[in-house]
Amino acid sequence: MRGRGQRRQRGGRRAAGMRESALLLLLHREPAHGYTLLEQLAEFGLDEIAPSVVYRALRDMEERGWVISMWDEEQALGPPRRIYRITALGDEVLAMWVQELDETKKLLGRLVGAYHLHMAEGEGEYH
Repeated sequence: MRGRGQRRQRGGRRAAGMRESALLLLLHREPAHGYTLLEQLAEFGLDEIAPSVVYRALRDMEERGWVISMWDEEQALGPPRRIYRITALGDEVLAMWVQELDETKKLLGRLVGAYHLHMAEGEGEYH
């Protein structure tokens, strides 16, 4: 039996994977500044993430070679900001994660379907 700490840790990894997958997908659509990415995460229900967590994730993904960043010098107002782009490796990682999510979705669909069938056909105290 797993302790509470282990469950929380697994959920944390899952949340991090979702955050990274969403960031890679957003960057697959188009290069973007960190603040823009932060706003766009709401599309995936990730609008509660602190900016520092998003920027840390971007730095980590850059260290892994999944994204690159450069300074946007063409900006008319304010100081230069980093613009992030997905790399070929980041594209491969995203495709792999989406494949895993598709497989997980199928398994979850079977589980939920079996539950609903059981509840519809079953009898007894818990139906």
